[in-house]
Amino acid sequence: MKISVELTLTPLQDEFEPTIIHFIKKLRASDLKILENPLSTQVYGDYDEVMSLLTTEIKEAFQLIERGLLYMKIVKSDRHDYEPHF
Repeated sequence: MKISVELTLTPLQDEFEPTIIHFIKKLRASDLKILENPLSTQVYGDYDEVMSLLTTEIKEAFQLIERGLLYMKIVKSDRHDYEPHF
């Protein structure tokens, strides 16, 4: 089953950028399709592969920060090639 996941990591601390950059670089190092924009990062692929990666990398990101939020949306389909038709 293919899924699309949108992630926004928000460390609640002054020095937040290094943690976000580290998290994104770890996602990029995977074999999954990763797209980024200024507000979020999207991960596309097989459910088991995506969720396994996210379990590991979210835990590591949380260990690097004192407090923070992670917003996540999951869609049951691979939407990496979505283009609006309006």
